[in-house]
Amino acid sequence: MIMQRTLGQLGKKVMLASACTIAAAAFTTTAHAQIGSARYASIIVDHENGRVMEAINADEERYPASLTKLMTLYMAFDALRAHRVTLTDTVPVSDFAASQEPSKLGLLPGTKFTIGDAILGIVTKSANDAACALGEKLGGSEPRFAQSMTERARMLGMTHTTFRNASGLPNPQQVTTARDLAVLAHRLIQDYPEYYRFFSVETFYFHGRAIPNHDHMLKLYAGADGLKTGYTQAAGHNLVTSAVRGDIRLIGVVLGARSNGERDLHMASLLDDGFQQLGVPIVRRPGRVHLPSLIETADAATPHAHVMRVAAFTPIATTPSHHHHSHHATVVASAAKPASTHKLTASAAKPHSTHKAHPVRSASRRGHVLSVSYASATTGRS
Repeated sequence: MIMQRTLGQLGKKVMLASACTIAAAAFTTTAHAQIGSARYASIIVDHENGRVMEAINADEERYPASLTKLMTLYMAFDALRAHRVTLTDTVPVSDFAASQEPSKLGLLPGTKFTIGDAILGIVTKSANDAACALGEKLGGSEPRFAQSMTERARMLGMTHTTFRNASGLPNPQQVTTARDLAVLAHRLIQDYPEYYRFFSVETFYFHGRAIPNHDHMLKLYAGADGLKTGYTQAAGHNLVTSAVRGDIRLIGVVLGARSNGERDLHMASLLDDGFQQLGVPIVRRPGRVHLPSLIETADAATPHAHVMRVAAFTPIATTPSHHHHSHHATVVASAAKPASTHKLTASAAKPHSTHKAHPVRSASRRGHVLSVSYASATTGRS
């Protein structure tokens, strides 16, 4: 059942602070500019059974920005699992890859770096040069790799997603939906638990530089263990987050926020709401500022914005998987229409792994810094 949700106005100033990643800033504006804007969309999903806890504009096309890199990483994990490549294999840096716009590692043409460093550079720095070079390594060229990304997306049930590059740099034909991104996050966690640990790395050391993770939720939100941020001017500030409390894992997608702080605040609110619906108490990180709820007090935006909420515990048809004591569920739906009932169906794609997804912590990860056990093979400085 779909319900219209009237969104109220946020009338007080909220301070959002993080000792490590976010400078203190006043949140003084009304939330409707973010929540009801033409580019806003969100969804919260229970990872275990695919239940949609909440969804707004979840099937409307949006620009993914660097959330594109989630599919680039999915393709890399697939190649690693199939032993087509290893973490220590080298990635050549082409002139084209080196010329990508920031954010970037500053890779030099003609040099090489490892696939492991490429993955970490993508996860933490959201490095466009690393993503492009990795796409060229895996696909022969970035356009061919992007075509393979789109084909794999269709296999996963991401029916409204098209990729045109490996990085998420602006391309008007590169589009996705909040629901499709939730599908992708679900499959990354479920299909590749041994590689999902990369997303929880808070600091990556590359050529003597400490590179912090752009994902502030790792520090701000109790239970958050990945996945990815994204931003372009056209897309706004995007975020896909997964968080675990007790034995419950939720996946959240927020697209089109107006700032990083606003995006993180809203994601925390949506996740809190989802956990509360499931009877999981709210947990605060010690020493962190409470992130108050926006969803109950935000204003609806433009009259043309198609805003709706899927009632709690909307079921998703599930396809049994080979995972022990688990079910493979995806969150796929046809394009949203005002009269749509958003009946959700399962993808026919089968998981690639027999592992059950759990929060994964690497034994080599100490103090939220990954100690990379393979040698960097880069020949130039960056």
